[in-house]
Amino acid sequence: MQGHEAAAKATLPAQHPPHGPHGHPPGTEGSARSVYSHAADPEASVPEGRFVEEVRAELRRHGRLPPADDGPPGSEDAAVPHGPDSRDSRGGSTLDDLVREAAGWSAAEGARFRAIPGAGSDGRAAVPEGHREVLVRRAVLGCAPLSLLSGAWLQWLSAPGNADDPVVLRVLALYASDVGAGHPMASRGSAYLELLRRLRLAENAVPAARLAGDPRITDAAFRLPALLLAMSRRPDDFRAELLGADLCLRAVGLPPALTMVREVLPTETDWNAVDPAGRRGPGEPDPAAHCRTAVDELVAREGPGAAEAVRRGFGWTLDALRTWSGALHTELVAAGDPAFDMAELLRLRSREGAVYHHQFLLEGRPLAAWLSQCRTDPGPLLDVLARSRLVKPGRSGASSLVRGLVGERGPMFRVFSPEDLTVIRRWIDSLPPRAPGTTSTTGAKGTTETAGPPVRSTPPPAPAALAGVAAALRSAPASGGRAPSGVREAYHLLMRRTDTPELRSWAVEYVSGWLARSRHGMDRRTMPLPERWTREGLRPWLQTQHDRHGAEFHENAEIPLPSREAVVDDTVQTAPLTLIDGSWLQGFTDYEQASSEIGHSLFETYWDELGNGEPRLNHPLIYRDVLREMGIEPPPTASAEFARWPGFRDESFELPVYWLCVGRFPRTFLPEVLGLNLAMELSGVGGTYRRARLALKAYGFSTRFVDIHNTIDNVATGHSAWAADAVDTLLAALPETPGPGGRAETWERVRVGYRSLNPPRGVGARMAARRVRLTGRRR
Repeated sequence: MQGHEAAAKATLPAQHPPHGPHGHPPGTEGSARSVYSHAADPEASVPEGRFVEEVRAELRRHGRLPPADDGPPGSEDAAVPHGPDSRDSRGGSTLDDLVREAAGWSAAEGARFRAIPGAGSDGRAAVPEGHREVLVRRAVLGCAPLSLLSGAWLQWLSAPGNADDPVVLRVLALYASDVGAGHPMASRGSAYLELLRRLRLAENAVPAARLAGDPRITDAAFRLPALLLAMSRRPDDFRAELLGADLCLRAVGLPPALTMVREVLPTETDWNAVDPAGRRGPGEPDPAAHCRTAVDELVAREGPGAAEAVRRGFGWTLDALRTWSGALHTELVAAGDPAFDMAELLRLRSREGAVYHHQFLLEGRPLAAWLSQCRTDPGPLLDVLARSRLVKPGRSGASSLVRGLVGERGPMFRVFSPEDLTVIRRWIDSLPPRAPGTTSTTGAKGTTETAGPPVRSTPPPAPAALAGVAAALRSAPASGGRAPSGVREAYHLLMRRTDTPELRSWAVEYVSGWLARSRHGMDRRTMPLPERWTREGLRPWLQTQHDRHGAEFHENAEIPLPSREAVVDDTVQTAPLTLIDGSWLQGFTDYEQASSEIGHSLFETYWDELGNGEPRLNHPLIYRDVLREMGIEPPPTASAEFARWPGFRDESFELPVYWLCVGRFPRTFLPEVLGLNLAMELSGVGGTYRRARLALKAYGFSTRFVDIHNTIDNVATGHSAWAADAVDTLLAALPETPGPGGRAETWERVRVGYRSLNPPRGVGARMAARRVRLTGRRR
């Protein structure tokens, strides 16, 4: 029996710390799991200060480069040559060296996994029945935290303030490929979810944050993706490191353990999609080369500070991959002994079981006490069970542990799942026969038997991964920062994805007040949307509205065009709005939102507004060209000077600030965002854009901006159609029951969102908004 105890302890202490509720190690709620769960929230707010310091310390502690100076990027020794391939003045590897190292390690590590006995699909090695399935399940679960969100660390690198940046557009194009832009459930993570579902392992996989509660996955498996997700919520602090990490993951390609799974299950999913280095479609660029180009462009612009940050992100990621993959390999090798799986099962069930079984004795000790010990060391109970009358070694079918005890009249009925019973049977069948003359009695009065092997002490658990990072998240202040003094300052502060507690509260209050104003006096006469949503959906209504726009255009054909001065003034005052085109949808760049049934079309709309990665198609850049033709050159959109520019009137920032605020809350204000999106995309199609084109053309200005919108927003296959379909998808899934969350209540919120594009401006409407904002501040 001593061999079984050793197998049970082979890796459990270091890689499988004792778990508390929902799989979290007791006393380590600040583990990598909690970081992962927090950062997977699309509305997550990650603080500055201590959190940023802890992440940087983690990167320095485990990365390949020596500790960097804490000065601003570019403040390093001026003698350091520019470019990502230049050798660091303190002896660091070049980026090319790291790429080659990552690819070489991946190939060798993949071969190591495929060489595990029983891992191959050709059946050359004789292995116990079910062993290959055990290896596959463990490997797939072990890779789930990373592969379910493959590419998610790029999700917030685009923001309203940098939406015209060529490097950002290149990264956004790479990310759009990762999420399968324009198609539901087409992300790389969706392909992995399909694999989990095929293997019946997906019960905790949607949304991805729930994965942190899956006790079958080690805490170590969350360390790498958790830190990358958390960094993605502070893109201004970690942009270069995130690109370095992304380049590393694409250089590695399919995680080594999954090369074994692919060999065994070649048709169970789209492996090219799961592989972060795999092209998603014909004509698409190689993802690793695409990422490298973005890195080179960033470094060429920002210099050696960015180059070192890229290498630091790459080096840390490669080290984290090595550590995690090595632990997973050790786990799979240990799983060759069925005692390993059985020990894991005992550990996972120990806390609940220890509440009961105080009267049932094994070798003179209550089973509850044995189970309590299992939380840190399952080996002793494993040996005791093997010696007991509950088990007939080599004959699971005759063992009461999987017969009477778990039968419908047994004391442990339904305690074990069918998968658990498979583990128990496999372990029993692997046990050698007892030596002749061995006796065992088990029951309420205890068990007597020859003494087993001595129980060895278990080393203490390894420190919780990312404990410092998680502690910084937990200790983040509930308030902090300063609320904007007005809409101009708010516009500037909201150009970035990151926020402070005070800015976040201000944004929620602003949206709530704007929606209250939009709701004021709303009735059939003020709203083109029908009072009730019907199962035929919005497409018929959409066509009617398009016809109406066309008719109004012809009816107004004889009305004189506005003067040149009026056209210029309108173009200028609309600039704060148009230069952040699509910002009401910024929340749908979030990984799971971007590929969801509702969000995929919203992400594609956002992606279109920014030109699909092409600066020549980028709407803010096109609009700036028109302003330039008019002799107008406002400051950069993200700058404080833009918000203070005297050429804009204060009221020109009111609607843009609403867009910037509501776009941060894709779940909280989902119905309102869908209504706003429908109103926005339909607003100019067929009429307004055509009249604007006439005015611009009359005074010799480019019409490209309105032309492109009149086509891509069309009601058949364009943004207007997608907007209507997104509303229909949401409403069709809701119950008819009245009250919050029902179809009627949600439809009313969609209607308010629709009206929020152009809310009433009267005193009553503004008083309604003020009352709601004041109520929010008192809470």
